[in-house]
Amino acid sequence: MIRIGVDLGGTKIEALALDQHGRELKRKRVATPKGDYQGTIKTIVELVTFLEEKTGEKGTVGIGIPGTLSPKTGLVKNANSTWLNGKPFNLDVMQALSREVRFANDANCLAVSEAVDGAGQGKQMVFAVILGTGSGSGIAINAKVHSGQHGIAGEWGHNTLNYLEADEYPGPDCYCGQKGCIETFVSGTGFELEYQKQTGVHKTGPEIMELQKNGDALAERVLKRYESRLSRGLAMVANLLDPDIFVLGGGMSNIERLYRTLPKMIPEWTFGKEFSAPIAPAKHGDSSGVRGAAWLWNDDLDFDD
Repeated sequence: MIRIGVDLGGTKIEALALDQHGRELKRKRVATPKGDYQGTIKTIVELVTFLEEKTGEKGTVGIGIPGTLSPKTGLVKNANSTWLNGKPFNLDVMQALSREVRFANDANCLAVSEAVDGAGQGKQMVFAVILGTGSGSGIAINAKVHSGQHGIAGEWGHNTLNYLEADEYPGPDCYCGQKGCIETFVSGTGFELEYQKQTGVHKTGPEIMELQKNGDALAERVLKRYESRLSRGLAMVANLLDPDIFVLGGGMSNIERLYRTLPKMIPEWTFGKEFSAPIAPAKHGDSSGVRGAAWLWNDDLDFDD
């Protein structure tokens, strides 16, 4: 039996089929029917059907969503694809596919993917961070999602950034209703906003990095501040969970310098001033989310020490 993963994003829905050894068999990506709940379900069914027809095999199905299922109500919450919120999405998809389906937050899918056969392979606890337009994070323990009692374990980005400097307090407004959330500082959006705050000019992340590489002092200062904020945020995780590895995904994870600077900066903020956990880019890159959704069905694999 194959493993099918579906990554439900705000602009695209991607699905792939893996064989039992994790080799990719087939993949397809289509536009997300924004605002259309029934259309979203229909698209997922069509993608699963396509993969099963092309491979000639029936598959288990795992789906990564931009939110989580509330253990209390069974309904989707915290999804930036807002047409999913308040809906029994899991029940409706399972009914449409006539089978059990497993669901997880997209950042948790990243963690699972990297724990199974990525940068965190063989590690007991993997903490994965998406540093993109927003910033999400997830936890995998023995290559299984750890979502917590309320389905919000790993929501690191919606804690206040620790050790705020005077000009950072109280921090930007966050869509969650709070101020100074880590996401507002360490996302790609936060990086761009800091440059705009310093210069009055908006530039994209890649444009800022190009300036920095060419010796622009202001771009260098903005990058150093970003590194400080990210190191403070990750130190918080080290103090709480002390994971075996941090895996970074999303556009900001492509800044190679982070993997040299962060390990030196994080100990400044950890209890005892010690830190040796590796920090690595996601091995599977943009495919980690959809691969992790497929690997939500990994009961046949043994990851215990």
